[in-house]
Amino acid sequence: MTCWETLHAYGLRALGIGERLLPRSDFDLCQQFVLIGSGLLWNIYFAVFALFFGFFLATALSLGKASRRWWIRKPSELFVFVFRGSPLFIQFFLFYEAFVLLPKMGFNIPLGFTEITVETGWLTRAWLGALIVLILNTAAYSGEIFFGALKSIPKGEIEAADAYGLSGWKRFRRIIWPTMLRLAWPAYTNEAIFMLHATTLVFFASFPAWRQEGDALYYANYFADKTFNPFIPYPIFALYFIILTLTITYVFGRINRRLNRHLPQEEHMRLKYRPKFIR
Repeated sequence: MTCWETLHAYGLRALGIGERLLPRSDFDLCQQFVLIGSGLLWNIYFAVFALFFGFFLATALSLGKASRRWWIRKPSELFVFVFRGSPLFIQFFLFYEAFVLLPKMGFNIPLGFTEITVETGWLTRAWLGALIVLILNTAAYSGEIFFGALKSIPKGEIEAADAYGLSGWKRFRRIIWPTMLRLAWPAYTNEAIFMLHATTLVFFASFPAWRQEGDALYYANYFADKTFNPFIPYPIFALYFIILTLTITYVFGRINRRLNRHLPQEEHMRLKYRPKFIR
């Protein structure tokens, strides 16, 4: 099988498209690159959606922790404390067991004039159940980052907003929220990288790989077990994640420059070769 045929057969196997059976013998380098790269699609899926939904939940948590109302502040503080204080691996295990204990046929929600049956069986699948855990986990860490940035906003900016007559939602949208993001973005970039790396725990925690549709580490471990040589699949796995980490760093760096576009930029000095012929 040529490398192009391998790409066509296994390129989307992690999504259930292509060959159903994994190669059993005669493993070559192309197969390992293709299958591990196929599983990487799951890691990208988990990271992108966890960061997207976790970002908005983290914003709400940071505002909740800064609230003067105790019935808003205390639940937010408890949420952040629990998810930051417990290991992510244990969170996967506990949530999976909780999802399994739910009625698999669903439960009814009475609305007065009718009832809606909510299915719960799909919560034990990694594509949703594990995603929920990742969203809650990254929201707790990001919420603490945003809360620290929120408390670091210069009072002068808020007083200036009050002087211009900005209040409520308009003051938050135009002054507080952009300043909070600008201050928190370098630390939030590290959280995004951590969340990408944390996605490798999904199929090795509690959520099973359905029909062997695992992530990148699942296939790297498969090749390491079959070939008894971990020095090929695991470096390939690490190479993929290094590329993704560089991508996140670049994208978040561009966003950071966009957030700070109103600040004066330092002039970059160019190195020039100026030989001295006379001292």
